[in-house]
Amino acid sequence: MGKAILLVLDGLGIGAMNDCKEVKPEDINAHTLNHIRQHYPLDIPVLDKLGLAGLVEGKKEFKEAACGKANLAHAGADTYMGHQEIAGSFPKAPAKRLMRDIHSALGNQIKAAGYKVEYPWNNKPLLLINEALVIGDNLESAVGNIINMTADLNKMPFQDVKKLAETVREFVDTSRVIAFGNARKASLNDILGAVREGKAGQWGVDSPKSGVYGEGYEVFHLGYGVNIYGQFPMIAARVGLPVYRIGKTADVLHGEGPAYPIVKTADVLKKLEEEYMKETGDAAYLVNVQETDLAGHKEDVNWYGEILEEVDSFLEGFIPALENNDILIIMADHGNDPTIGHSNHTREQVPIIVTGKQVIPGYLGERETMADVGATLSRYFSLEPTEKGISFL
Repeated sequence: MGKAILLVLDGLGIGAMNDCKEVKPEDINAHTLNHIRQHYPLDIPVLDKLGLAGLVEGKKEFKEAACGKANLAHAGADTYMGHQEIAGSFPKAPAKRLMRDIHSALGNQIKAAGYKVEYPWNNKPLLLINEALVIGDNLESAVGNIINMTADLNKMPFQDVKKLAETVREFVDTSRVIAFGNARKASLNDILGAVREGKAGQWGVDSPKSGVYGEGYEVFHLGYGVNIYGQFPMIAARVGLPVYRIGKTADVLHGEGPAYPIVKTADVLKKLEEEYMKETGDAAYLVNVQETDLAGHKEDVNWYGEILEEVDSFLEGFIPALENNDILIIMADHGNDPTIGHSNHTREQVPIIVTGKQVIPGYLGERETMADVGATLSRYFSLEPTEKGISFL
């Protein structure tokens, strides 16, 4: 064993999946990496030498690293669901539900669990629980995808919020249930004052208006069909293995180790290097470079290319510093083609590149699921297997 680093270049797809014609036809021509190269003079010599260029060209012989590509087993193309899959899960295909469709039955379910349930907004489809937490639609996502639980953490401790969230998750079949609060900033009055209607029939808390974000913010994501306790970070937590979550992984992956929700790429990479150099024992680092994804959403090819070059420059110095038994896995979670004509994620295969002094170069094949990465991390540390995935260690 030693140290294992997972570096997710968020949104770096390498070609549309074969099922796009049936499930996401708007993405049939997506190829994030190739289209960036066509519109920007991309200079990423380290990634290309490791095998990224060869993967795109369809090569199956690699001399510098172990390389392969993975399909997405989750429906659509989603950062949260993608990371659940990477960690060792198979998220289920969710339904779309607004609170107006489910509030009555959900309220009864919550009452049966011993909570006080009220409707303080003139029969609008929002629930007030124990005079401390509001359940409503997420106003920042596609209609019907996510149910939000916004809590006054001075009235309901976050551990109790998470327990209630698991009760809600058992009942709701939307993509996500998100429970959050901020004991320093968002009081119940702030939360109640931020209730509004988004799109027609979509009622919830305007999260930015409530003041919940910022220092003191705590959040708990629960995906549909996701068993977080069968994922690599939670398996590692049970045996006390340090797992550092840096960047977007601090928000979208569950764990009990150090978490740094950093966005700026330079800061993400600096934090990885700092924590890697400080750690003297076995440890895992789950790192997400989010600005590539943000550039895709903004449809900004130049920004996307610049971030990839920044990462490549970092890798030039970081990879030689890896210790003898360490491994570095570089991959993506979905595509986000900035040239496709829409600003959403694209359903693409993703690269998997594994390097380290003990890594045997070669072809890892076309993996059926990104969950194979979580399975590999568990195997590397001799832990119990993840719920899904086949190790390629």
